[in-house]
Amino acid sequence: MPPSRAGATEVFPWERAAVLASCALSAAGSGLLVGTHARWPELRTRPRQLLLYLSLADLLSAAAYFYGALEAFEGPSGGCVAQGALSAFANTSSFFWTLAVALYLYLAIVRAAPAGAALLALFHAVSWGVPLGITVAAVALKKIGYDASDVSVGWCWIDIEAEDRVLWMLLAGKLWEILAYFTLPIFYILIRKHISRAHAALSEYRPILSRTPAFQPRTSIADKKLILIPVIFIFLRIWSTVRFVLTLCGSPSVQNPVLVVLHGIGNTFQGGANCIMFVFCTRVVRNKLFSCLCCRRDSGLDPSLPSPEDCRQNHVAFPKDWESPDSEWDRAELSST
Repeated sequence: MPPSRAGATEVFPWERAAVLASCALSAAGSGLLVGTHARWPELRTRPRQLLLYLSLADLLSAAAYFYGALEAFEGPSGGCVAQGALSAFANTSSFFWTLAVALYLYLAIVRAAPAGAALLALFHAVSWGVPLGITVAAVALKKIGYDASDVSVGWCWIDIEAEDRVLWMLLAGKLWEILAYFTLPIFYILIRKHISRAHAALSEYRPILSRTPAFQPRTSIADKKLILIPVIFIFLRIWSTVRFVLTLCGSPSVQNPVLVVLHGIGNTFQGGANCIMFVFCTRVVRNKLFSCLCCRRDSGLDPSLPSPEDCRQNHVAFPKDWESPDSEWDRAELSST
């Protein structure tokens, strides 16, 4: 690796503000995912259980990045090491849980073999244990520290002056990030092909259903959501990889303000993107949430209207996720029950 460039990448106030806003939105989105899981027991299916753990990792990641961007470290310090360690652990854990979700959907939809307790335990061991082991080793060997914002946007990560910094940057996130770029599309392409074959077989035996206008938009929504999952992940994360490569090459383009802000938002908004996909773009969860909010607002105006507790107990108007073909995510939930 070429020697590090002289001078840190300057993070302008508007870039820092964008990162802080992205962190706040991601934390709110992750919190909403956790809240819906806690509030409605009927949503606690295996896929959403995995999504819960992913949301917890994203919540920790957003909090660590927020502190780092807010503190604006200008050199090594104890706070820098603590923030860098937490963000390295949470970010790497988020990658593993993202891959775990994709693997689960593949097993449930394509292989018709939903994960049992043993596989879930393995997911926990890998997705929490491996990042924790890497982070503890990095801290013990003093590899976490100030990175001059060349591979971050105001926060700390791997010490930019460490001789073996490339190895630790790979272990503490980049290796798993690049692995996800290739693995996620493969899983979702296989799932998409399986769904297409299933739809073709269904059309052969039930041609009327395949021509029903109400059926086609719903399957289209399912297909689009499956396609969007890896696309959104790659779009958010690719900018950090670009800056990582530019840093390896010693290119001054790593300080490009557009790249810097895209990196900052992409690394911190994963929780917000997941919330959009699996709360606001999933009909059953969206309806429950909006209905509860409306009941809470209306009951404050008129005591005769249903209370929030009534809203929580009344599930008649909301089908189970698998009764609504919003996504093949929901179809996988049927396999887990």
